[in-house]
Amino acid sequence: MDGTSASPRQMSAQQRAAHIREVVLAEGMRVRRRHPWLRHQDALGAGILAFALVGMLGSAALYITGHMAGWACLLLNAFLASLTHELEHDLIHSMYFRKQRLPHNLMMGLVWLARPSTINPWIRRHLHLNHHKVSGTEADIEERAITNGEPWGLARLLMVGDNIMSALIRILRAATWKHKLSILKRSLLVYAPLALLHWGAWYVFLGFHAANGAASLLGTPIDWSAGTLSTMHVIDITAVVIIGPNVLRTFCLHFVSSNMHYYGDVEPGNVIQQTQVLNPWWLWPLQAFCFNFGSTHGIHHFVVKEPFYIRQMTARVAHKVMAEMGVRFNDFGTFTRANRFERNANPSLDPIRPAQTLTR
Repeated sequence: MDGTSASPRQMSAQQRAAHIREVVLAEGMRVRRRHPWLRHQDALGAGILAFALVGMLGSAALYITGHMAGWACLLLNAFLASLTHELEHDLIHSMYFRKQRLPHNLMMGLVWLARPSTINPWIRRHLHLNHHKVSGTEADIEERAITNGEPWGLARLLMVGDNIMSALIRILRAATWKHKLSILKRSLLVYAPLALLHWGAWYVFLGFHAANGAASLLGTPIDWSAGTLSTMHVIDITAVVIIGPNVLRTFCLHFVSSNMHYYGDVEPGNVIQQTQVLNPWWLWPLQAFCFNFGSTHGIHHFVVKEPFYIRQMTARVAHKVMAEMGVRFNDFGTFTRANRFERNANPSLDPIRPAQTLTR
């Protein structure tokens, strides 16, 4: 059957997915013909990375010298860090300097430094490629680790934006000491060294200011040592320029990603069922710090090798054909179904075993 001329109802899921892929690839080629500079993919990737890093360093310098408000620096750096996340994702799929290992690995290291809250990107590569093979199943460790498939409640809210809290909760949930130790060892391995420093400093920041706040309310200020105050001055600055931006970026990305992917009752290999397009107006404050992920990531499941900026440029055409072929848009029921695909799914009948603790 000719999938391009048949009604979507007469086409199999594989035929519909192939049609989406064909249309999106054709639109990508059209965009490249219209803008020949898009063909310089390696240079564009390196240029976007340089822009993001210079921007983050520049805003940090402006904040430290008193020329930028802390809130503006934090928001700007969260946005710029989201660019580096998209670059890391493209690098995982070998879209920049594929045959030149030195610049490729240099970019991998730099995007990790811009996002020290994340796991080792070379480890994440294996998890993400596995995600494409088994998306929507329990074996999809990457999405399960960012709470995809979890019923919504206080635990998921804490886990979605805090990698260490996620690890702690999964350790507490593990049924045996062997499993608890396995999660702990794996978490220490993938988070070392940057994420351990990042989240450790974040907890010191929260603890210090919580203690000061409580003491102030009680009318008994704490007499901190000069060394402690000096250390906290550095941590306070770091919280504005790199830690806070990545906490915000992490929450936005994990919230959007975990809810746009389906889990548990997805037909294996059926790309139509793996994701939805999640782009309501009220999600824009979150989309701003994960580079419109909810709107464009579903396109990536059909056309894997297109860089993130091409997806932004082909989204209008991609969304049209995806809707025609049955991809869901703004299925808010996923929040009450713990991301199950079927509208009558009952998550309580499908208990979730503790997943690995690997977040990005």
